[in-house]
Amino acid sequence: MILGLTWEKLLLLGLLAAILIGPERLPRIAEQAARFVHGAGEYLKGARARLSQEMGPEIDDLDWRKLDPRQYDPRRIIRDALFDEPAVAPAAAATPPAAPRRPQVFQADAAELPYDDEAT
Repeated sequence: MILGLTWEKLLLLGLLAAILIGPERLPRIAEQAARFVHGAGEYLKGARARLSQEMGPEIDDLDWRKLDPRQYDPRRIIRDALFDEPAVAPAAAATPPAAPRRPQVFQADAAELPYDDEAT
């Protein structure tokens, strides 16, 4: 179900709405909700038509499920990146690896460091 709502919860929400809103106003509010849902559907259809018109016919062939960010598992992406064989160019494979560089350490006297006595 959508947002974790089960049929029992929807029935309970409907009963609470009927009690709180009252039987006189409930049909009018239900009609307004139906108009809102219908209007939202029409808006989405129009947005899809505008997108198709602006992007051209190839937008219809696009597989939207591939672009769903929920399908990407960061653990799988990192695992694949770590265990894949690196692509090495033939010229780079012939050269020996360079020795790792040591980071340069900066050491200064305390008298040379700037001091701001107004800083909090």
